[in-house]
Amino acid sequence: MTTNVIAVLNDLIETSKDGERAFMKTAEDANHASVKEALLESADRCTQGARELQDLVLKLGGKPEGGGSVAGALHRGWLDVKSAVGSRADHAILADCEKGEDAAKQRFHEALEKDLPADVRAVVERLYHGVLQNHDRIRAMRDQYAAMKA
Repeated sequence: MTTNVIAVLNDLIETSKDGERAFMKTAEDANHASVKEALLESADRCTQGARELQDLVLKLGGKPEGGGSVAGALHRGWLDVKSAVGSRADHAILADCEKGEDAAKQRFHEALEKDLPADVRAVVERLYHGVLQNHDRIRAMRDQYAAMKA
């Protein structure tokens, strides 16, 4: 069971690292200081979550993932292409971030459907609530900037 738990946690580490890097990248492209600040705060939450998961993997005797996933790298590459084409509105940046957080929500939800020890489940649940908060904050900002655009 420990091997399966470590695999689940490593998947969540990749997800968290993907989020961290995507938020950092999109913060570079943000136009408004409040958007940039929110994206950097979200990146920091992802960083902290990844570290906590890595510590948990070590505690369980496993080798923690150090990076993100191939899918995350491809997504960041797509963001690079979009920003190279021209300046993007904060609404579009936030919409891309929300899509990434949708994927993170799904990954954490799937992890919580697994048979996890109580201490591991408690950490994953707490981090899942952080993902939900990130998602809701990004969505609210996206809606705010969409209204400003209209």
